[in-house]
Amino acid sequence: MAANTAPLKDQADLLRRGLADLRAEDPELASLLDAEVFRQHNTLSLVSSSSTVKPSTLVACASVLVNVTAEGMPGKRHRPGCEQVDRVEALAIRRARELFDAHYASVQSHSASNAIAQVLSALLEPGDTLLGMAHDHGGDLTLGSPAVFTGAYYKAIRYGTTPEGLIDYEQVRSLALAHRPRIILCGASAYSRVVDFERLRAIADEAGAILLADISHIAGLVATGRHPNPINAAHVTVTCTHKQLGGPRGGLILSGREADTKVPGLRSTFSRVLDQAVFPRMQGAPAVNLIAAKAAALGYAKSAEFDACMGRVRTLADEMAHGFQTHGYEVVGGRSENHTVLIRLSGAMTGAIAEAALERCGIVVSKRSVPGEMRPAAVTSGLCMGSGSMAQRRIDRDGCRQVVELVCLVLDSVTPLGEQDYHLEPAVREQLRAEVQALCARYPIADYLEG
Repeated sequence: MAANTAPLKDQADLLRRGLADLRAEDPELASLLDAEVFRQHNTLSLVSSSSTVKPSTLVACASVLVNVTAEGMPGKRHRPGCEQVDRVEALAIRRARELFDAHYASVQSHSASNAIAQVLSALLEPGDTLLGMAHDHGGDLTLGSPAVFTGAYYKAIRYGTTPEGLIDYEQVRSLALAHRPRIILCGASAYSRVVDFERLRAIADEAGAILLADISHIAGLVATGRHPNPINAAHVTVTCTHKQLGGPRGGLILSGREADTKVPGLRSTFSRVLDQAVFPRMQGAPAVNLIAAKAAALGYAKSAEFDACMGRVRTLADEMAHGFQTHGYEVVGGRSENHTVLIRLSGAMTGAIAEAALERCGIVVSKRSVPGEMRPAAVTSGLCMGSGSMAQRRIDRDGCRQVVELVCLVLDSVTPLGEQDYHLEPAVREQLRAEVQALCARYPIADYLEG
């Protein structure tokens, strides 16, 4: 095969060359990538923890910055050749600070989980006590589950929700005063109501604790003023950039008015110990191409188009919660105040069965534990859904009602044969899948990508 030796002119030329070379040199991989594009365009994602990335952000992900090794911070690198990297990272930092009204921002973390680990390494010693939200009450695994580092390296105490599905702030206070944790973690991955960050800060102050907020699942709503911003209530805030911000897989560490105050028990400020925790303690060279993609996503998050999308997120979450209640399903928490709808399944229907059957029909959701869960995490008794991808497709209220109808039709058509096995008539499955594809064609994701 003759090599393409024409000179490269710029980034656009490089990307065009790369795509042509991939198709010519590795058609097997190229076909798999094309198949994934087809899958995403022709299936309906209701996964609450994902969003579709704009082509401009994808371009930044694929930029030549990937060729640069850049340990350290802007202006303080341990390698030469970082002039443009410094400018890109400074741009991402500025945009993160502006978007969330933060005094401090670090944009190097490879994920929100990494960011939490970095924050904890800066502020805790192994074996210290932390207080976080229980997974079966809506909390994320990183908030204290024994399955991950927060529960393995630290003494994790967990709080839950009231019978009404709301954070039990009185329990948080009682546990905080009883155990005196070094850190209280707040944030969730399947909690549909507003988080009262100010109330949690008051509890943290009373207990002598540091408040760490994880807003990965609500970052877009926070950025557009549709959910309270924890920046000045929490000592430190973390988020990922892909779940609601439409950015690459990556994390941010943020701090507001506490950024330049000393960490209790330490001589250094929050901003200094957080920088040192990212590099050199926990992470080497950052993925600077992904920092460029973060900058692109953070810039887009300030646009009127993004604001309108977050408005649809709220409208569609309300519509979805109401729709499932109309069909007789319990919505945990009673309603949605963000983007999440968590429903409790009844009878023999399990989350594992519902997730698998819906995917066969072209609808992607996540099984999820619910308060009072009696089934293992691989099975569960609930489904967690989000309105983000529907909002990006510009699905309206009528379309949302059709989505709920399709989900309920699939679940009504399934016969459970155990906790994970089920029967669904092939003809019914194909009919439902055709209806899902018709809905995807009616609300194409291409409109968002081209808009």
